[in-house]
Amino acid sequence: MFKLLKAVSIFVGTVIGAGIFGIPYVINKSGIIPGFFYFLILGGVVLLIHLFFGEVFLRTKESCRLPGLAQKYLGAWGKILVMISVVVGLTGALLAYLILSGDFLKILFSPFSSLSAIQLAMIFWVLMSYLIFRGIKIIASIELLTNIIFFSTSAVVLFFCLSRFNLQNLAAFNLSNAFLPFGVILFSLIGWSAIPEIVDFFKTSPEKKKLKKTMILATAVTVPFYLIFTLAILGVTGGNISQDTLSSLAPFLSPKVIFLAVLAALVTLADSILVLGLYLKNTFVCDLRLSNGSATAIACGVPFLLFLIGFRDFIGTIGFVGTVVGVIEGTAIILIFRRAKKLGNRQPEYSFKIPSLLLYLLIAILVLGAVSQFLL
Repeated sequence: MFKLLKAVSIFVGTVIGAGIFGIPYVINKSGIIPGFFYFLILGGVVLLIHLFFGEVFLRTKESCRLPGLAQKYLGAWGKILVMISVVVGLTGALLAYLILSGDFLKILFSPFSSLSAIQLAMIFWVLMSYLIFRGIKIIASIELLTNIIFFSTSAVVLFFCLSRFNLQNLAAFNLSNAFLPFGVILFSLIGWSAIPEIVDFFKTSPEKKKLKKTMILATAVTVPFYLIFTLAILGVTGGNISQDTLSSLAPFLSPKVIFLAVLAALVTLADSILVLGLYLKNTFVCDLRLSNGSATAIACGVPFLLFLIGFRDFIGTIGFVGTVVGVIEGTAIILIFRRAKKLGNRQPEYSFKIPSLLLYLLIAILVLGAVSQFLL
């Protein structure tokens, strides 16, 4: 049971990342009705893709990540397309976390230190890079603790928000921005980069049977939490919401509560950086045959370099990553799942019988959502 709890923590720590701080902003622009609709539809779509991806790993004896699976089941073209998407997407996600981490650290340590946001981010990143270099055993051990800290602190922050909650601050619908939340919400729901790490974390076949339950429980935690968080923030701030969310709360909540909010933010950023950084590193190790040191240097160095040279548009970054990566990788996983049913070389611990029509419907939802982002 405790190992299941750790696995859920790894998954939740991956899913709940920087995206949570962009959700209130985009839902405020679109209205809560479109926002909740996206959570309902995309929550179901992404959960199915997670479950499909888990089954693919359980059907495959070889140790590889998504690019390696794409080559095995889709051919060379699949590996090339997915490799580009994985590297760009994970680098973009890590960049989004860095965009926030420096500012959050500055708020947190400004009473005690004169270090700049960039200097604090460098220190933070060195720590994250060390943990990524060490691997899943350390990460698995601290994920449960960091999630307890995050949810406990968030509960305190939400409690104080409720005392200032005003239902009239919630906008119901804004047609002109109805498609805005798609990329950000999709970004905030994606957690398939944690799945191979969890498969490795579960050593025996009886343990691997818990993979399906892990993904379902993680979804049951994250989606309601996103909705409660968004309602509470918008009910306090109304239209006065910033892209990072937390700075908007300063006029409404006490400095101590803001301190707790920033602490929770840093905890969840650290969670996601650890798991996504490990996934990107292992992609280089497993699929490009780089050494552990070289893979860690590339996975951790490139996002911070982009941050230093000025790539700091938070909503634009997570919207782009969520849309493009969600479509390319989500579609690839669905196609790989379909092929692995026939070509897999291992008996899986769980298996789904899914009609082809549903698989194509899932792809259509992702593609149409992406088109809406770029054309509407």
